[in-house]
Order: sequence, then structure tokens, then C-alpha cells
Amino acid sequence: MDKILKKERKTKETDIKAELEIYGSGKCEISTGIGFLDHMLEAFGKHSLLNVKISCKGDTHVDFHHSVEDVGIVIGSLLKEGIYPVSGMERFGDSVVVMDEAAVSCALDLSNRAFLVYENFDANGKIGDFDIELAEEFFRAVAMNANITLHICKIRGKNNHHIIEAAFKSFAVALRRALAKNARIATPSTKGVL
Repeated sequence: MDKILKKERKTKETDIKAELEIYGSGKCEISTGIGFLDHMLEAFGKHSLLNVKISCKGDTHVDFHHSVEDVGIVIGSLLKEGIYPVSGMERFGDSVVVMDEAAVSCALDLSNRAFLVYENFDANGKIGDFDIELAEEFFRAVAMNANITLHICKIRGKNNHHIIEAAFKSFAVALRRALAKNARIATPSTKGVL
């Protein structure tokens, strides 16, 4: 659980090298070729206290979809490797993060069952060159590959940058809380295994 997890993923669309330390200090080295995604992943690392190192070379001349989704796949895969079997940690986490007029909630369960609820977000528009619909693709890729149940809901907001950044930060804080060590909890499930 306290080791540095590493993964490489190479396809015809992306070439990704990543490292993740679950119980880190929020240190990040991010280079995806997508400025807004870099900004969001740095916020994610900072507020989750995960140490995140990612290098992605993708076909951004086509669009950003493949890079965003594949980075989510890799982060999710590393989380899965580092989390399961769940033992000695809280398992559930939630958070509401505000950013000026925007507020976004996140609740999650390290359930070993993949599910995403992503509600009340506008799927149209851009933040710079970044299509805001790609935020959902990122969270879906993380949830499905980490086997977590993830609910992210916009409560309010008008500025898309604020809304999406609040989503990444609320996910980060909820994940940090779910990963919190608790020596009184062996396996946090009545089934005895997750």
C-alpha cells in the first residue's frame, strides 16, 4: 500500500508512463500535452495527497479524447492495484468542494464494483481547447478501471472552469477520506472481502 506503483500503456493513440504513490504528500509531475488536464491532475494530486507522475504522448492533433480517457484508464488501474484488497482503511468518502459560485459533491465507495453517476453537468462547451464532456470520460475511465463506485454531482455553478475544477477537487478529497487508514477496521465489509 505504501509503495510506488508503476504502469506503462502504449496504443496506436497514446503512449503513457505513470507512477502513483497512494500515501504520498500531493507531489505531482504531470505532462499530458493538454494544459487544462495537467491543471486538473495537479489539483487532484494536491488534494488527494497522492503522489502522481504521468507522461502522456497522445494523438492530440485528432482531439483530446484518447489522451484524457487513457490517462483515466491508467490512473484507475494503478488505484485498483494499490487499493485492493481493502483492509485497514475507511472505504467510504465524501466531499463538497466550492470554487467561487460553483459547488460539486462527490461520494465514493472503494467497493471493488465499478459504477459512475455523473449528474447535472453541461456536456457542451469548452475550457480553452478542452471539451468539457471529456471530464465525464475521465471519471468514467477511473471508476471502471479502479473498480470504485463514484458519484459526482454538480450542485450549482455557471463558470465551467470552476465547475470542472471543483469536480476534480471533490473527487480528490473524497478519495483521500476513503483511503484514510483506520487500524480498527480490518476488512470494511460484512461480507468479509472486497
